[in-house]
Amino acid sequence: MVGISLGDPSGIGPEVVSGALRRRTVSSALIPVLFGDAGSFEEDALFRRFTRCTPLTLPKKVSAPVACEVTRLKASERRPGKPSLAGGHAQLAFIRAAVAAAQAGKVTALCTAPVSKEQISRTGTPFLGHTELLADAFGCEVLMLMDGPRLKVALATNHLPLSAVPGALRTAKLVAQLSLLSRSLKPLLKRRPVIAVCGLNPHAGDGGFLGQEEEKIIAPAIARSRALGIACTGPYSADGLFAQNNRLAFDVALAMYHDQGLIVVKALDFSHTVNVTLGLPVPRTSPDHGTAYSLAGRGEASVEPMVAALLRAAQLARGQVPAHLHYRALKASEGEPSARV
Repeated sequence: MVGISLGDPSGIGPEVVSGALRRRTVSSALIPVLFGDAGSFEEDALFRRFTRCTPLTLPKKVSAPVACEVTRLKASERRPGKPSLAGGHAQLAFIRAAVAAAQAGKVTALCTAPVSKEQISRTGTPFLGHTELLADAFGCEVLMLMDGPRLKVALATNHLPLSAVPGALRTAKLVAQLSLLSRSLKPLLKRRPVIAVCGLNPHAGDGGFLGQEEEKIIAPAIARSRALGIACTGPYSADGLFAQNNRLAFDVALAMYHDQGLIVVKALDFSHTVNVTLGLPVPRTSPDHGTAYSLAGRGEASVEPMVAALLRAAQLARGQVPAHLHYRALKASEGEPSARV
């Protein structure tokens, strides 16, 4: 059972979830438990066929698709492309209801449709993102992994202003993140993953000439991690590391900040890259795009990212290995990328 929060009711979330669930590959892989607005369910022909309930009446075990009515907004509060304050409250309520269901064991995985951080924050509740909310809700350290068919990148820092990134990097935290990344991927790969660690500064600091973080924070973290048996190397200049393209000799990279990792992942495989939260007691995935208000309600939004996210949630809940991991070629068996940068 995959709990699916429908995201901003004025965004593309409801329609891409509906479109994805109409795919036989998706509908045969999971039982969806939707968390959204009653009006969104009533307006969609597929959702109308689902069993209806509320968060309080959601059964412990479900055997057929369920639409859980978290809110009942006015039509004016969920107009496509026209976000509202009530919609800001609603999309946060959808997430919290899905998380509560996961905590109660009523769903075995979570998949979240896109929300608007701005609209949620306008309600008076500061919201940095799903990853931060999930870490707080489950009381655990988590790591954001952008999981694509050609490249996997984890983020050492998430939604921070660029000016705050250097101060957020700590050797001990990087060691913990590398350990979590290695532990999380090892069962899927059936071996220790090879992790390439990015530097923070251009040219990975250029020997200290362009910054000290590599020598004082990142390199010590790599050394400590290797002493713990983690197969990691670096720090590498990100532009040179990712330029290896199809010659990648590592399983996953750890980027130091949001855009350092996401730009290259989105450029390579935007439609099939899935945001996976590592460290939670249940798998959580989401597509790697936003609310797309300009496309909402027009039938033009691609469902492919949501298809990928739902299938990955189902695979992770079953402990299955995504197909692209079966065939990942390694040019080096113990962590040295094929070109030092």
